[in-house]
Amino acid sequence: MTQASRTRGGRPSSRARERKRSLPDEVAGYVRELIMSGQLRFPEFVRLERIADELDISVTPVREGLLTLRAEGLLQLEPRRGFMVAPLSGDDIRDLFWVQAQLEGELVARATPRLTDADLARLDEIQRGLASALAENRVEEIESLNYEFHHLLAKAGRSPKLTWFLGQAVKHTPSRYYETIGGWVQASVDDHYPILEALHARDAEAAREAMRAHIFNAGELLGRHIDRRLAEE
Repeated sequence: MTQASRTRGGRPSSRARERKRSLPDEVAGYVRELIMSGQLRFPEFVRLERIADELDISVTPVREGLLTLRAEGLLQLEPRRGFMVAPLSGDDIRDLFWVQAQLEGELVARATPRLTDADLARLDEIQRGLASALAENRVEEIESLNYEFHHLLAKAGRSPKLTWFLGQAVKHTPSRYYETIGGWVQASVDDHYPILEALHARDAEAAREAMRAHIFNAGELLGRHIDRRLAEE
């Protein structure tokens, strides 16, 4: 450990402790996306050493991260065998996205009367960027802009509690594997247009329904993706 990462007295600094705490979260996020996108499936085992090598970290935070996923029901701990991927169906995915749809729908309805002209202009700008990125197949840019679009609306909803719950639901969205899910990238762009139309009209209920339809569509696409993976087994 470098001198910069220690406080006087030899104890790790707050920055070092924060980095140490974040490693299990990084592991949980990485493996969660592998599971939610179907890259890891029941009854495969998640090998600690493999994940540690892929993330270039030690085994200890890997185990801590996998215990988080066990608590979420995505992994099972088999005695003397290790962490096994729990069964996950397309309907499980649809249920997760149903929750997300309710939360985002409510937040965008609350945001509708509160958005400034500058906010609407920024949303339009993001959407133009999304359309351009889609035309040129810049998938990582689509992921980034899509996050910004939804984040701006969630923040404008001004409900820290609902936003926190939304953050828990969104953890299960496999953003790292956008391109592996049929129709997902296209929907990330096309489904925003009805939302924007409702926002410009200051129609909160239309915005709610447009957002809910967008999230339901995403859940259906991912659910079908998982169902197809299961049918291949």
